[in-house]
Amino acid sequence: MTANATARRTVRVDLADRSYDILIGPGLISAAGREIASRLKGRKIAVITDEHVAPIYLDGFMAALKTEGIDAVSLVLPAGEKTKSFEHLIRVCDSVLAARIERNDAVVALGGGVIGDLTGFAAGIVRRGSRFIQVPTSLLAQVDSSVGGKTGINSAHGKNLVGVFHQPDLVLADTDVLDTLSPREFRAGYAEVAKYGLIDKPDFFAWLEKNWRDVFAGGEARITAIATSCQAKADVVAADERENGQRALLNLGHTFGHALEAATQYDSARLVHGEGVSIGMVLAHQFSARMNLCSPDDASRVEAHLRDVGLPTSMAEIPGGLPPAERLMDAIAQDKKVKAGKLTFILTHGIGRSFVADDVPQSEVVAFLKEKLPK
Repeated sequence: MTANATARRTVRVDLADRSYDILIGPGLISAAGREIASRLKGRKIAVITDEHVAPIYLDGFMAALKTEGIDAVSLVLPAGEKTKSFEHLIRVCDSVLAARIERNDAVVALGGGVIGDLTGFAAGIVRRGSRFIQVPTSLLAQVDSSVGGKTGINSAHGKNLVGVFHQPDLVLADTDVLDTLSPREFRAGYAEVAKYGLIDKPDFFAWLEKNWRDVFAGGEARITAIATSCQAKADVVAADERENGQRALLNLGHTFGHALEAATQYDSARLVHGEGVSIGMVLAHQFSARMNLCSPDDASRVEAHLRDVGLPTSMAEIPGGLPPAERLMDAIAQDKKVKAGKLTFILTHGIGRSFVADDVPQSEVVAFLKEKLPK
């Protein structure tokens, strides 16, 4: 057994006959052929990636597949949130069909959350459901979007409003690839790591406060943080796959964050998803404090930690300005967490004590946003 293999962790997502493994650790892209061949009945793969990832990892990944006798084709898409569109969904579906990928073959997402969400959606609808493998290349994708089966694209009406639940058959989270991320991309992914502590793992959040520099540096602390995050999500998904209850807690910070992304027209130069989540988690804690649900000290602690790691924590840090509170409220009201026209937020009673709050008064949210928007 290689040193890389001994450093790996395996997290199992328990969904009966649709259960799958998340492999976490170094060297998994070079080992991808072996790991996929041992689980795949078919011998063909369509690999979907983007212009940022392809020059770094595509050739090595294709070579790893070829070594195991797997026939693979690839499609390289533009990078960025705007690729999560109907236009590119059609391109992916046509590419998969042109490659004659059958149900026992597989579609692979080699990239970050955008590629994973888009490719997973295509895999879920081509031939009414094809096998799907996630090879996430960003921290955000490794700890969040590659796990749990949520797939989709954006609409003019909001983020991720068109999609399906389609679980992967395997997730290969190669921690080596994170060394090639820009500091901004890594920080954005870290927001999702911190989220798991804030939901229901106060000890994990306290560990991150002490060890975040080691997580950023790499090595064992980084693997531990990713594995802990994946296990947290796997547990929630196994208990509530289709977000009928407690899985909604995974959206902590996302209702505010998605509205901010929509307000910036998904322009990554202004705001990327993890940054929106960071600001959103601070806003969720501040709003909870405003509603006397948690201590202002908890909200300040969350803001301080996210600020320490270099993440934005206020709407004033978003370049280019934002629309007024009423227009942000329109984006929030279009969010998927709205039920029967009533606002649903993930709020908190304190660090690691998040809960689903139904029927939050819209007037309170608008007043809060007016307070927090830069003057």
